[in-house]
Amino acid sequence: MNTKTTSTHENLPTGVMLNAYPDSVGGTLSDIVSMLQKPEFKDVFSLFYILPTFFDSDLDRGFSIIDYDLNCELVSRQDLDALDKLGIRLKFDLVLNHLSVGSPQFQDMLKYGDGSEYKDFFIDWNEFWRTHGEMGPEGYVIPRKDCLQMLFMRKPGLPILKVRFPDGTDRPYWNTFYQEVKHQRISPQDLAGIEGIGPDEAEEITTIVNAAIDVRRAPAVIDLGRFSDYTEDVISVVERKRSYLGQMDLNARSEGVWDFYDETLKKLRDYGATLIRLDAFAYLHKQPGMVNFFNKPGTWEYLERLKQMADKYDLILLPEIHSEYGYGLHEEVANEGFPIYDFFFPGLVIDALDRGKNDHLLRWIDELTTKGIKTINMLGCHDGIPVLDLKGKDIVGFSNEGLLSNEEIDAVIGRILDRGGRVKNLYGADGKKISYYQVNATFFSALGEDEQKLLLARAIQLFMPGIPQVWYLDLFAGKNDYEAADKGGTGGHKEINRTALTMSDIEQGLDKPIVRDQLQLLRLRNTSPAFNGRLEVINTEDAHRLHLKWENNGSTAILKADLRDRSFSIFHKDATGKESVLPYP
Repeated sequence: MNTKTTSTHENLPTGVMLNAYPDSVGGTLSDIVSMLQKPEFKDVFSLFYILPTFFDSDLDRGFSIIDYDLNCELVSRQDLDALDKLGIRLKFDLVLNHLSVGSPQFQDMLKYGDGSEYKDFFIDWNEFWRTHGEMGPEGYVIPRKDCLQMLFMRKPGLPILKVRFPDGTDRPYWNTFYQEVKHQRISPQDLAGIEGIGPDEAEEITTIVNAAIDVRRAPAVIDLGRFSDYTEDVISVVERKRSYLGQMDLNARSEGVWDFYDETLKKLRDYGATLIRLDAFAYLHKQPGMVNFFNKPGTWEYLERLKQMADKYDLILLPEIHSEYGYGLHEEVANEGFPIYDFFFPGLVIDALDRGKNDHLLRWIDELTTKGIKTINMLGCHDGIPVLDLKGKDIVGFSNEGLLSNEEIDAVIGRILDRGGRVKNLYGADGKKISYYQVNATFFSALGEDEQKLLLARAIQLFMPGIPQVWYLDLFAGKNDYEAADKGGTGGHKEINRTALTMSDIEQGLDKPIVRDQLQLLRLRNTSPAFNGRLEVINTEDAHRLHLKWENNGSTAILKADLRDRSFSIFHKDATGKESVLPYP
């Protein structure tokens, strides 16, 4: 029998990682702690990736951070002490690219304008582009066409949020991700200071304005009819009552931003962190006339500076990047000594289980082990199931093979959509769709809600190199939540896979074989020394079989799986020679 032997990584944690929001189970982090204290969860997890509603935030389910203090409605110091007693270390997000408009820094700028100490903390769009574009009629610079073509967009239109300064001017600031501007209803008293408007007129004008606000009409186009002479003054009142939600891009040219990063890393270390996920790091370095995603060499310079900070606090940085396989950015990041997210694995395992073939999955395992790429892998997560990542590099005159062909990717997407998934797309500067991004579905629903498929997918995940990260809803075989997705508004497609579980749901779930079997697999992966050793990928010469073997100082774990009928077994031997076999089914 032919085998291939490679080594795993020694500088990353090796246990299993839970992934959840603080309120994903029960309603607060203390409820999740209570779940983890149950005997069924003993020795199942060593790490916990707590999503950023852990902090004070106001949008995008936590990724619009106000500050990195504890969200006292969901989290307490006692929760952190309890997790520490369970031997569970933590992973948190440092959202590098942006902060909420509700952050103290942005609010200070709104209050003090040009006199704010944080004026340079965020990116003034007009100042950034003033030498690379022309002022447009809406009061913001329109970059030159060659510059626009370099921009990589996460939403339709230019990434701008116009904010009102104390001097009454509206200034555009760079806003890559979400934004929302709300105009509050006015009262007759708000118009009392306008000369010529008496109480009766104020009542009539208020009725007109509030009717327009209720249907989200822009203040500039409100028709005051016979009161049109007062339009400028009335609109000024309306704009003073403007409120914002949004994730405002940080100006990494500001030393104040780097001081903020340093302070935040220390704070996260003190919460119990071992790993720090660098959210949206590839958007941080911006330079006129260059791409705004993974701009090089600037991005590398920023990562090195961040790594030096993290080293002071014994933290491991995990840069989060979504990019086509064919561009090789994942390998570039790994070659710089960083672990990466294995965003390729979820689509590959769906492909393998649906086709009953091991070829693409084996190719990826070979690449990981041969090149020594350090990973954190997952099936489902708080976001969607990645599909863009599997593509090759398709540009005029050049083609680089993807992990799946475009036709195979389309087939994966089609099956998930047929099973109820939804699609997230990317856009160009003209607002036109340029690519799909990810499919939103629970992993269980993406597999056709087949429990044996889910169990085998979990087993394969646990035998992959790297840290296995487990989305709480996958553990309980969660199904697509269409009602939540429909009600979710901006970003609502993601809510399809974020159903909060009650403590009763947990108790009922623990009675289900699909949950108990996953816990058994997770406990083995979390506790067996075999997974700290060497991986053999065994050549079975059968395209529908997958055999993986881990071995370390006499401890052995072997997975033998049939991708066609989805049956599998796990053989385990500990260092004392005690053997066990786990057949499924």
